[in-house]
Amino acid sequence: MNKTIVALDFSTREQVLDFLKGFDEPIYVKIGMELTYGCGLDIVREVKEMGHHIFLDLKLHDIPNTVKGGMKNLAKLGVDIVNLHCAGGIEMMKAAMEGLNEGAQDGKRPLCIGVTILTSTSQEIMNNELGIPGTVLERVVQYAKNAKEAGLDGVVCSVHEAKAIHEACGNDFLTVTPGIRLADNSSDDQKRVATPAYAKEQGCDHIVVGRSITKSENPQQTYWDIEAMMR
Repeated sequence: MNKTIVALDFSTREQVLDFLKGFDEPIYVKIGMELTYGCGLDIVREVKEMGHHIFLDLKLHDIPNTVKGGMKNLAKLGVDIVNLHCAGGIEMMKAAMEGLNEGAQDGKRPLCIGVTILTSTSQEIMNNELGIPGTVLERVVQYAKNAKEAGLDGVVCSVHEAKAIHEACGNDFLTVTPGIRLADNSSDDQKRVATPAYAKEQGCDHIVVGRSITKSENPQQTYWDIEAMMR
């Protein structure tokens, strides 16, 4: 399994297919809200039929029974990773796992990871706007512990928290880290960002890279260059 996941932050089916035509072999991609809301779940099925691995990033967060039903249907798509918000609590996360197991195709369910604190959220925002006390690291590790207790496979976190999460939850508990930029790229709307080299140093299992690849002059070469950095 590749360690680098490309965020397909496009609005249309045509943009996605044009981008993926530039790759000679299957890669790992992330399909999020923008693309799903613009194209529907058919784009997920189409990209999967092309042979690519998919992290379906819809961040479910609702009452347990609703999340269970949603995950049951998402499992039927055959995607490789799905996610939810850890802030929904342990009961909600357990319900999600029940739904995934019920909807699993051929006995194989998608991996499920929990979103801890968004990488666009700074310490100031977390404390002053959201009213959550403590440090970002403390909250992220607590969310990760809750996710592990609920049976999830890992969490979404920033590079800067990956090492602490592995220390608290074990090395087999996945850390999927967005907010990755090459050294000469802008951080855009992300607050807690890092380079692929630093992500490898911190023990991240998978990194999510968007603009550094999708806006590259040679996306395929950039993808494999970043993948080589993570090996």
